[in-house]
Amino acid sequence: MLLFLVAGYETTASAVAWFIHLLSKNSRVQRKIKAELAQNTQYKLSIDQLDSLVYLDCVIEEVLRFVPPTNGTTRTLTTDDQLPHSGIKLHKGDQIMISFHNLARDKRYWNIDPELFYPERFQLEDKAHHPYALIPFGGGHRQCIGQDLAKFEFKVIAARLMQHVTFVDGGPEVNQGGYEQKLTIVPRHLGVTITFD
Repeated sequence: MLLFLVAGYETTASAVAWFIHLLSKNSRVQRKIKAELAQNTQYKLSIDQLDSLVYLDCVIEEVLRFVPPTNGTTRTLTTDDQLPHSGIKLHKGDQIMISFHNLARDKRYWNIDPELFYPERFQLEDKAHHPYALIPFGGGHRQCIGQDLAKFEFKVIAARLMQHVTFVDGGPEVNQGGYEQKLTIVPRHLGVTITFD
């Protein structure tokens, strides 16, 4: 039970921190979220209203793609195999690391430049991306059992923040980016100005 609490808290907090950092550098995205909120919600947020926030879903997916909460996952091979390009042999029982970041930035899987923070990709040609190109919660039968709760929490927090505040880039000295690897990947230098709407 403790693992669920720690994993759920740390990953959601990290994702929200990256959301704040990335939105402080993308005022256009903030304006689009605020317009969608104004059109589809009132002061209170119902489940139906949250479900209607399609652009916010795209932003959340893009935050999780651009900076996955964790580096990746490991899997144990159940059969012998060989890497297709290098010919390196892998043996049953070997542990392999699957990098979420590398998959999410691999140009083979994304039509729109994967180095850009661009939420609209999930409404355009990258909407039908390869299902394993974006797996911030893992994939298959061993994926995170709390991913739906995490995305729901993230969406509620993001919507409430965007209803009440605007994030402004604090400048290159304090909002320069970088990250620290802890249990999750957290921003190292995050400095934003918050204005209340």
